[in-house]
Amino acid sequence: MTELDQQVAERLAQVRDRISRAGGREVAILPVTKTFGIEACWAAHRAGCASVGENYAQELVAKLGGQQLPFGVHFIGQLQTNKVRSLVSVVTVYETVDRLSLVTELAKRAPGAAVLIQVAPASQEGKGGCPIVDVPALVDAAQAAGLDVRGLMTVGPTEGGPEAARLGFRATRSLLDRLGLSVLSMGMTDDLEVAVQEGSTQVRVGSALFGERPRLSTLVR
Repeated sequence: MTELDQQVAERLAQVRDRISRAGGREVAILPVTKTFGIEACWAAHRAGCASVGENYAQELVAKLGGQQLPFGVHFIGQLQTNKVRSLVSVVTVYETVDRLSLVTELAKRAPGAAVLIQVAPASQEGKGGCPIVDVPALVDAAQAAGLDVRGLMTVGPTEGGPEAARLGFRATRSLLDRLGLSVLSMGMTDDLEVAVQEGSTQVRVGSALFGERPRLSTLVR
């Protein structure tokens, strides 16, 4: 076991403890490996994580270098339609589907792809995602296009502390239930307890596992 393997395993146990203390019982942890090297992905895999999350298309393609992986890769960054073609061979779940043009491109390039619809709660408009009132129509369109819509994803506000995310998280969980979907990706390192309390089924955690994030050139985004 490498030093990184040990660090990730220990910190993963701490995150699981946080989830348990918040009342979570079946909450998946998605390690966010953006800007970290491929060794971070492998360390997360060896620690027992089924998938990793990446934000930038060019970084992801360069990092993987065409290798076949025994773990899944979730794309969790804002996705431009012209980047989809480069990702179809490496991404297993697209978590940030937020508009019809992206649905159309995914259906064309990756028929049947597993997706989450990204929700922008009313209090967080402008931060990416589909306005919450428009989500049901986008879910219908994605399903009609043949995509495997597994659930919803949302991002909490960057200001106001963890509690500022609660109402948006609660609204997103309520919508998930109304739509009859099962996966809810919400909550990150700073607000995962609130997310778990409000019904998240997956939290996206980076710094809590890998420490301070290295800088990434805008050239590889």
